[in-house]
Amino acid sequence: MTTTSEATAVGRPPTKAAGRRVRRSGSLTPYLFLAPYGVLFIGFILLPAIYGIWISLHDYDYLLPHQPWVGLSNYTDLFKSGSRDGADFWRSIRATAIFTVFSVPLLVTIPLAIALLLNRKFPGRTFFRAIFFTPYVLGVAVVGVLFRFLLDPTIGMLNFYLSKVGFSGTTPWTTQVPWAWVGLVGMTVWWTLGFNAIIYLAGLQDISPELYEAAEVDGATAWDKFRNVTLPGLRPVMLFVLTLTLLASANMFGQSFLVTKGAPNNATRTAIYYISQVGLQQYRQGIAAAMSYILALILVLVSLLNFRLFREKDES
Repeated sequence: MTTTSEATAVGRPPTKAAGRRVRRSGSLTPYLFLAPYGVLFIGFILLPAIYGIWISLHDYDYLLPHQPWVGLSNYTDLFKSGSRDGADFWRSIRATAIFTVFSVPLLVTIPLAIALLLNRKFPGRTFFRAIFFTPYVLGVAVVGVLFRFLLDPTIGMLNFYLSKVGFSGTTPWTTQVPWAWVGLVGMTVWWTLGFNAIIYLAGLQDISPELYEAAEVDGATAWDKFRNVTLPGLRPVMLFVLTLTLLASANMFGQSFLVTKGAPNNATRTAIYYISQVGLQQYRQGIAAAMSYILALILVLVSLLNFRLFREKDES
C-alpha cells in the first residue's frame, strides 16, 4: 500500500485515507512513550493504594487465614480517647510535626545561601558543588550509623571534642530532648541540603543576567537585586523545594530508628516509625494502614495549603 511519503516521492498527492492513518498513528505516539510509566504506576502505586484501603477496613493480619471486616472502626478508634492506639499515634504525629517545623526552614534557607555562593565564578567552583552534594548520595543506613557514633553521649566523637575545647562533654544528644531533636535535625540538614542547593542552583542559572544588569543601571543594591530579581525568579523552584522538603521531613523514619530509637520515652518516634511498629512488629496491618491514610490526608492538606499560599503571593 502506498504511504504518504511514497506517494509524494512519485509525484502523486497523498490520499485522504493515508493522511488520516498518519495522523492517527502520530496521535498514539505520546501514549506509547507513557505506557512504561503507566504500567509501573498502576502496578506499584495505584493497585497497592487501593489494596491498602481494603486492608484498612479489616482487622488484618497476613499470618491469619481470615481477616474480619471492621469497616471504619480502625479510623474512628484513632480519634477516641482511651483507645489502644489513638494516644500513641497522635503523639507520633506531634513528633513528626516538631521535626518538620525545625528542619524545613533550615533546609529551605541554608541551601539557598549555598546556591547563591556556588553560582558565583571562582576557582574550584565545580569541586565545591560536588563536595556539598556528596553527602546526599549516602544511604540513610550509612548516615544513621555514622551519626550514631558521632552523637553517642558516652563514646561519641562530638562530646569528646567538645570537652577538649571547654564545653560539656556529657550532652545527651540521643537520649534527652531537646538535644535529641538537635541531633536529628542537624544530621538531616547535613545529609540533604546538597540536593536542595543543586535545585536552587539550576533555578538561578535560568534567571536572565539582563535583569541583574538592568537593576544595576537603576542603582539597585545587592539586597535589592536579591529581593526584586532573585526571589521572584526562584518562586517556582522555591515552591518545588518547599513542597518536596515538607513531604520528606514528614516521612522521616531512618534517622529516628537508627540514631535515637525513638528515645527518650518515644518522644522522637515519628509517625512512620510508629506505623511500621504497629504493622510489622505487632502484625496489625489494618490499623497501620488506617494510620497511613490519615497521615497521607494530612500531608495532602498541607501541600494544598502550601500551593495556595504561593498562588496568592503570585497574584498579589
